Amino acid sequence: MTPPGSMPRGARAWASVAAACLLFTGCAASPAPPPDDPTARQLAGRVSGAGALVRLQVLQRIADGSGGDRAAGGTGYERSVDHVAGVLRDAGYEVTTPTYEVAPGRVLRNVVAQTRTGDPATVVMAGAHLDSVEDGPGLNDDGSGVAALLEIAERLGPAPNVAHAVRFAFWGSEEDELQGSTGYVRGLSEPERASIALYLNLDMLASPNGGYFVQGGQGLRQARSGPPGSETVARVLTEELAATGVVAETIPFTGDDESAFVEAGIPTGGAVTGDEDVKTADQARAWGGRADAVFDGCYHRSCDRLENVNRTSLDRYTRAVGGTVARFALAPSLPAR
Repeated sequence: MTPPGSMPRGARAWASVAAACLLFTGCAASPAPPPDDPTARQLAGRVSGAGALVRLQVLQRIADGSGGDRAAGGTGYERSVDHVAGVLRDAGYEVTTPTYEVAPGRVLRNVVAQTRTGDPATVVMAGAHLDSVEDGPGLNDDGSGVAALLEIAERLGPAPNVAHAVRFAFWGSEEDELQGSTGYVRGLSEPERASIALYLNLDMLASPNGGYFVQGGQGLRQARSGPPGSETVARVLTEELAATGVVAETIPFTGDDESAFVEAGIPTGGAVTGDEDVKTADQARAWGGRADAVFDGCYHRSCDRLENVNRTSLDRYTRAVGGTVARFALAPSLPAR
């Protein structure tokens, strides 16, 4: 029963969506299906943080069996590539492991998987970096993004009834000057770049004292705000987070795996919960957690293990990203460049 004087849960959620929508201009003009689109809600409802956590446990075991890390070029990274590619192939996706150069004559692999349905000329793309630093296993940074994408990919399936193809990418060498994502985008032909309708980057979705941040459409320079259309990607992710019960804060890009996509003029959004920056008192009041403490005290450290993962945040972002991907995959039109 709804307590006297309060709104039903669904009404509260969409009231939060409306509040979040006010952060952006032209909210009603979204080219994506509305937040209550039943097909998008069905697709989004299949994913959960619990499912993502199972995938994180595998990444922890890989790191533990590989000297404690999954750094690009090491055994842990190569095992992570093989694991992610295997999971996606077993699920029925078209999977490739395109290489990128890290030094003359030395290459490493990304992992890219795409649905067999949807228009391949209008690709909805999401990515997360698969490597960790050498000092730790990187379960939040960025195992959380990888786990969320694997959960979404498996629940979506390789042949969903969608208008646009969906592509999932797992980048190497993010911790080494973004070499994986940069090499991938620069290696695409112009028609291949033009086929990517939008890109959503996931980096650290489960900081233990984290915030709820969305990137895209904020900042005076394109490198900080993203190209035209980025505000739409950010707005839809914000709406989907609001549906989980939180109002996100929109921040500029800071130079992550989204950078090459922004440079290529592709509408881009980002999801992040914070690293070594300090949570403000206002943010603590809005989201809980500790004011005047860093978002992730284990950032780039050996303690970034499974116990460092904020399971509530992981669940909210997994569901929000799943909803975002579903809505754009079903949309009759996509953000204009």
